[in-house]
Amino acid sequence: MPAQDVLVTGATGFVGAHVTRALVERGDAVRAGYRNPERLDRLAGLEVEPVGGDVLDMNAMRKAMRGCDVVFHVAGMVGSSPVGKVWEMNQRGPLVAVEAAALEDVPRVVLTSTISAVGTADGAPADEENPYPEEGLGLVYADAKRGGEREALAAGERLGIEVVVVNPAYVLGVPVDRSQPGETSTRIVGNYLRGRLPAVLDAAINFVDVADVATGHLQAADRGRAGERYILGGHNRPWAELIDMVAGASGIHHPLLVIPSEIGVIAELRERLGLPGAISAEAFGLMGQDWRFSSDKAKRELGYRPRPLAQTITATVEWYLDLIRDGVFDDAERSPLSVFAEGLAVVDRLGLLWPLRPAEKLLRRRLVAGR
Repeated sequence: MPAQDVLVTGATGFVGAHVTRALVERGDAVRAGYRNPERLDRLAGLEVEPVGGDVLDMNAMRKAMRGCDVVFHVAGMVGSSPVGKVWEMNQRGPLVAVEAAALEDVPRVVLTSTISAVGTADGAPADEENPYPEEGLGLVYADAKRGGEREALAAGERLGIEVVVVNPAYVLGVPVDRSQPGETSTRIVGNYLRGRLPAVLDAAINFVDVADVATGHLQAADRGRAGERYILGGHNRPWAELIDMVAGASGIHHPLLVIPSEIGVIAELRERLGLPGAISAEAFGLMGQDWRFSSDKAKRELGYRPRPLAQTITATVEWYLDLIRDGVFDDAERSPLSVFAEGLAVVDRLGLLWPLRPAEKLLRRRLVAGR
């Protein structure tokens, strides 16, 4: 394919930087959209044209994508608060991108969504046709991203713009700038290695390498059908198994509790009563769902091929261990979760976790991970 002029919004983010690098490496002329100039160092060494601006600003978006062949709208907001901003960035942002593309005669927009916008699985891995509740999942991030998909696809059909949606799974791997301490999705690995993770929920999710997600974006731009969505996933595994794999790859073993996903109901009740807690109900809700998915459609139509999970975990662990050795986290403050993890480690050293092993056989479920 001949070189193209492309815009990547959110180019300094974890996924956005990898999409940017993949485009540069194949010879495209890339405009790197950013909001915070201090984050441009994350693209150091990549030959790009930095373009500042707010993705909610129509004039800024039009100027950024003028003359482009494709727009990769990767920008978004991961989290659940502030609620208004999450909805603005994740629902209105994609609409602005498509409308701006129409005004500037950019024929194709690739929108980065998330697997949570596909909805939860029900007994078997879900695919792109999975029904999403009309009333939503009650999870701010997932519902906002789903809303963004709907707005973008409807606008694309109305305005004659080819909109292709990609839905990455839970992203692990190494950032383009290895000196960075990690984005939200990789912190679970770093927190475990640093002894700051006390527990995971007894649920499963789909894990994928960030570099494979970036490749999937390019494949979606080149081969994806307009109006379609493609799950860019990798491997369905329980959270506890991820921790076991991290422990095996690093040689670091911290005991971790594997708690029932139903505890999310308790967290929701706590928040309604205005009581403090270490983890938000939204976080429990996101981790406690059945997020198992199939990427068969992306494999079949795009040629998408995710790498082995062990390879991704090994690379992620080695990068985090380098950060730890370099003292990146030496000044990190203690948190309620880290205090809980420290206490659990003391309990383990005293040999007081041993009753959980026979209890696992009795209950037929994992109670401890990371041993």
